[in-house]
Amino acid sequence: MPSMKKTSVKFIFITGGVVSSLGKGLASASLGAILQARGYKVKLRKLDPYLNVDPGTMSPYQHGECYVTDDGAETDLDLGHYERFTGVPAKKSDNITTGKIYSTVISKERKGDYLGATIQVIPHVTDAIKEYIVSDINNEDFVLCEIGGTVGDIESLPFIEAIRQLRNELGYDKTCFLHVTLLPYINTAGELKTKPTQHSVKELQGMGIQPDILLCRSEVAIPEEQKSKIALFCNIKSECVIEALDSKSIYEVPISYNKQGLDSQICKYFKLGNQKKPDLSRWVKINNIEEASEGTIKIAIVGKYTSMIDAYKSLIEAINHGGLANKIRIKLKWIDSESLEGNKSDLSVFFKDVNGIIVPGGFGKRGSNGKINAIEYARNNHIPFLGICFGMQLAVIEFAKNVLNLKDASSSEFGNTKLPLVGLLTEWHSEKGLEKRNSDSNLGGTMRLGAYDCKLLDGSFIKSIYKKDLISERHRHRYEVNYELTSNFSNHGLIFTGMSPDNHLPEILEIPKHPWFIGVQFHPELKSKPFDPHPIFSSFVNASLNQSRLL
Repeated sequence: MPSMKKTSVKFIFITGGVVSSLGKGLASASLGAILQARGYKVKLRKLDPYLNVDPGTMSPYQHGECYVTDDGAETDLDLGHYERFTGVPAKKSDNITTGKIYSTVISKERKGDYLGATIQVIPHVTDAIKEYIVSDINNEDFVLCEIGGTVGDIESLPFIEAIRQLRNELGYDKTCFLHVTLLPYINTAGELKTKPTQHSVKELQGMGIQPDILLCRSEVAIPEEQKSKIALFCNIKSECVIEALDSKSIYEVPISYNKQGLDSQICKYFKLGNQKKPDLSRWVKINNIEEASEGTIKIAIVGKYTSMIDAYKSLIEAINHGGLANKIRIKLKWIDSESLEGNKSDLSVFFKDVNGIIVPGGFGKRGSNGKINAIEYARNNHIPFLGICFGMQLAVIEFAKNVLNLKDASSSEFGNTKLPLVGLLTEWHSEKGLEKRNSDSNLGGTMRLGAYDCKLLDGSFIKSIYKKDLISERHRHRYEVNYELTSNFSNHGLIFTGMSPDNHLPEILEIPKHPWFIGVQFHPELKSKPFDPHPIFSSFVNASLNQSRLL
């Protein structure tokens, strides 16, 4: 492990107890935002205990959204929170999984790097975890490491042991343990119960870790006597028991945590002084816009994971950012694409009250006909439409079938086809040079992942949105529009207005005669932030707002 003795970087380890889904990711992102507002440079990391190397092949029903970084990492959705709250681009090194750790350890063992030693969880696995935690750090003041799962889970034990060892190696002056826990309110008793928090902390103490600060999630304000009781039984100071109330908006959380003194306690713990107050004006502005926003528009999202909306976490936030840019509230209407595969005449029942339609990314044939029907409805009824990744590919197929009368138009993702307008991506250029794949490659290996450049057509609508000649956006897809088979599209009104720099790969399509019809091969939602809404979503929401005024 690299020596960290002389570095000034400080590590904050965020754990969670009692139940899952307490919001550790949001807490980590919010704390990072407050420290950043104090002028500190921050990096945020997620340590996931599952055995998958990354979430790239995990079902969205299992894990929610797979977030993609500029450098092509498929990561946990919490990294999206980190980026949206701090603006700091995440990297491959910022999401560590048990699968990645064991792959590294086993690879070293096969090469003989351990010189014949018996490989064990301690020290070999824990050393590898520590190596990841302290690597790839560049002058950051704080590195915030969120440990996935709940304290007590067998999967997370090596990670808990690793951070325990790091405290001994780096010292108390460079490490802080923040434990997020739950104070349930029992309505019949009319009081908060502290016992679950006490048990969670005792579990953590039994693993050799004494939390320095508790962040207590609660529906109601925590009385001072309850804070004192928690402090007494959990062996911390009363002021280190921080109240974390539910908020109307996630963008209120940094302000709320600051008011409760979370960042002050962090500064006090590390002896940094607390004279300089954080500049939270950007968050105040965002919340003021949300409060002042008048009216509501309804956006339909047509997908196949609509029963698990965490699968569209970044998309939801990007749409809301578009609402912030236009000072309008957004109401989402979730439509299962399979429900649209019946009689086309029934589609008006689903879309009669919507002002815009989005068909997001996805994989597989299931529900694709329903998505195609939704695209046709948006095109024919002049409803603002945004197709993302798979949604863009289906827009190409819909246009070919219903405008050009090419009934065989399809994607090779769905099986053998006479007219593969969308086909498996077998080679492309990246920073590594020419990369080649085939259908037998690992699923993650067949994808175009991460940031790629796209040049915009002069005079196009999309260029007026970006106000740039060249853009960079993040990709995650295995199939690509076959540009050689689309030569007749422009004659009938669909134009590819964004292309890869070598002119081989279509990136953006639009229909100029439609009020707002755009498809993009990339995922613009991954780069949108509340303080910097993505221009595509700002424009789409604006068009949807204009459409609502016509109704």
